[in-house]
Amino acid sequence: MVMRAALFDMDRTLVRKETASLYVRYQRAIGEASPRDSLRALYWVLQYTLSVIDAPEVAARVFAELRGKAEAPLALRCDDWFRRYVERHVCDLGRRAVEDHRARGELVAIVTGASAYAARPLARRLGIPHLVSSELEVDDRGLFTGKVVAPLCFGVGKVERAQRLANEQGFLLEDATFYSDSYTDLPLLELVREPVAVNPDLRLRRIARRRGWKIVAW
Repeated sequence: MVMRAALFDMDRTLVRKETASLYVRYQRAIGEASPRDSLRALYWVLQYTLSVIDAPEVAARVFAELRGKAEAPLALRCDDWFRRYVERHVCDLGRRAVEDHRARGELVAIVTGASAYAARPLARRLGIPHLVSSELEVDDRGLFTGKVVAPLCFGVGKVERAQRLANEQGFLLEDATFYSDSYTDLPLLELVREPVAVNPDLRLRRIARRRGWKIVAW
């Protein structure tokens, strides 16, 4: 019998907030971001909410700022950021859904457009062993090059990266459950057996209603 899987988006799904804006707040608190940086992040969050964001362009601009910086300190910083700014926003109903799927013997994974550094603390907190995320290129000195390893975990790229996990772990994406808030995740939502719209944006809500997909509020 083939194992089933439950896949969870992170922002506005397992976490009520959009985590990029929380990270900019953290940067401001430690003196590494300006009010202009905050406005830029809010603009991108608005684009994400309206499902009109050019994710590859935004990712290229954000990750380019990491060029030449060491990988290890970022991982430690994201642990501190999660504890101080993110953990309070983790959804109780999301935790319950994770536990319900785990209790049924299903593989559980986070599938997010965020980097592994941002998503790994949440995965550890919820005991989720599998993580599919955007990948940043690191050179042989342990320094970021400022580039993203293709494909970005967004849109059809998220499907490709999730398919790699399915191949490795022996489950079928077409038989999986996927929880997401965003219209931008439509390629994966359309592929799985059980798409669940969590706190959906307006475009996803319309599609979910029209197609009879489950809609939940966390």
